Amino acid sequence: MENATAAHAAVRTDGHTRASVVEYILERGPITAGEIGDQLGISAAGVRRHLDALIVSGDVEVAPAPKLADRGRGRPAKRYQLTPSGRGQLRHGYDDLAVAVMRRLRDVGGESAVEDFARDRVAAMVGDIDRGDNAERTVEQIADALTAAGFSATTRRVGAGVQICQHHCPVAHVAAEFPELCEAETAMFAEVLGTHVQRLATIANGDCACTTHVPIVDVDNVKTVGAQPAPMADSKQEEER
Repeated sequence: MENATAAHAAVRTDGHTRASVVEYILERGPITAGEIGDQLGISAAGVRRHLDALIVSGDVEVAPAPKLADRGRGRPAKRYQLTPSGRGQLRHGYDDLAVAVMRRLRDVGGESAVEDFARDRVAAMVGDIDRGDNAERTVEQIADALTAAGFSATTRRVGAGVQICQHHCPVAHVAAEFPELCEAETAMFAEVLGTHVQRLATIANGDCACTTHVPIVDVDNVKTVGAQPAPMADSKQEEER
């Protein structure tokens, strides 16, 4: 009896740890086994045991290796990310109902009704954010608002801009059929930031994260950071002036 109880406790602990591994990959992936272990307080070997099981079940995969130009010296550590199947395990129980409601809304009100709903939905999340002089800080506020709404969003500086990375989408199953939800997000980001933004990837399309690129404007110099300098006037023209 004691052995059975101990075995049950071990299985329960194992399941809890594996769920934590999945949750951390969701929020931070692609990520290495060592980084997961540091966060959870277990060895990298222990993490790999869970990762191996998740790979066999089809819920986790090894992320593509970075481009040669982005690599440091030595062989890069493997990084892991959730598969579309793994994300499917996190689907909300009301997804099917939400899709049915959206279909009915389109039948009754047409495409414009769906578009209006999508815009009102994202406006409720980020529409009240005030755009200040610091665009990067505004991007951070957008990410915080998205995280509060269940999107597990982070930001990262990339070249001449910042990317908003949404590591989870609680409405991905719905957005796969109704891309208006994603389009409304992109349009609202642009409106809040007062600049053009570019959606690079979406979970609804099978990507590992929803990624939006935001160019950062140097307010002091009134130009886009990283933009090519304006060509100098021809010296002959200057002399003629």
